[in-house]
This record gives sequence, structure tokens and C-alpha cells, in this order.
Amino acid sequence: MEVGIVGLGLIGGSMAKSIKARTGHTVWGTDLNAETMTLARMCGAIDGALTDERLSQCDLVLVAIRPDAAVEWVRRNASRIAPSAILVDLCGVKRVVVEAISPIAAAHGFAYIGGHPMAGRERGGFTAATDDLYVGASMILTPDERTDMRLLEALKAFFLDVGFAGLTFSTPEEHDRIIAFTSQLAHITSSAYVKSPEAQKRRGFSAGSFQDMTRVARLDEDI
Repeated sequence: MEVGIVGLGLIGGSMAKSIKARTGHTVWGTDLNAETMTLARMCGAIDGALTDERLSQCDLVLVAIRPDAAVEWVRRNASRIAPSAILVDLCGVKRVVVEAISPIAAAHGFAYIGGHPMAGRERGGFTAATDDLYVGASMILTPDERTDMRLLEALKAFFLDVGFAGLTFSTPEEHDRIIAFTSQLAHITSSAYVKSPEAQKRRGFSAGSFQDMTRVARLDEDI
């Protein structure tokens, strides 16, 4: 199978490394950062760049960039995606992404399903990506009434091969409601905590609890 990965940061980079480490699939990747592309090729995480021609040959396309960028990338490249292909976005929010991409996929004839790998680290970027990030993790998918069961079976086999322990199915709305509580609230709280003036006085007063509370504040503070 030929797999295209858009975005080679922590999530996309780990997906690329996991696929190459655990399967025989061919991986084409693209990233705006030229150094990331060089590193990905040198370490064998990708077989080459995801060009327009290679995109049209991909059986599976994984979009691992920010939500607004993911929607824009799909909009610009939908005509190059084969009708036989499956596209899965790996964004951390689902409702707005699924609502935007679903009609694009329907108009161009390729299959689409929203996804969210439940794994991560406190640091982002390709250099933080690992080939075991997804081992034992859950992969959330948001099928709808148009989703073919054969598509789900194909994705299940693929994600289990990559290292995931199993699939969790959800609606985009339920996903966002639960993730807001289990993930995004933790990031907001951690970021606010480290910005407190009291946090600057921690030297000599902090230990494990402080480290646990502040760990995720390092991850992509811009978003």
C-alpha cells in the first residue's frame, strides 16, 4: 500500500516512523520545513516526497497538520486524490474539520473519515517523533452513515499493524466534548499555571507535582 502523510511533526512523523518500522508499506511525506524533510528521508521515515503525482497514487492519505491547515490542504488537493483512496485527518478536534472535509470528499468521490490518535508527548516536531508512540494507544475514528464497513475493516487492520491497541468510535460532537475535558482543559490549565507569577518563584520549592502539572505546557503553545 502507498501511504501519503501530510505534516511530519510529532503525530505525522511518528506515524511515518511506525509504518516503516512495522509494515512493508511505502510512505510518501510532505512538510513545510525543509530540514524536517531532509531528516525524514535520511532516517528512512519516508521513501520520498509526497508530490502531486504520488498523491494521486496513494491508497491512504493521513493529514497530520493543524485543523484550519488540514481543511485548506484537502480543499486545494482534493482533485489529486484518487477516488479509490481513503483520507483520514489526525486533528485533535473533529466537528469543524469533519463538517468542512466531508462535503469535499463526497464531491470528489474519495472516502473520508475523521481520526484522532490518542498518544502524544510534551514536545513536538519530527525530532520528538518515535516509532513506538502509538504502541498500546487507542485510535479514535468518527464514522457516519455513509461509512463503508469494509473501509473500517481496512483501517482497523492498518492501525493495529502500526501498533495501536484498538479503535474507538465516536461522533465528532462527542469526541470534542470528551477531549475538551480530558486533554484540552489540561493544556489550558498547565499553560496558565506556568504563566503565574508564583511559578517564577519555584526554584528550590518544586518537585514531582510541579513537573507533572507543567509537563504538557511545553507542547505547541501557539495553538
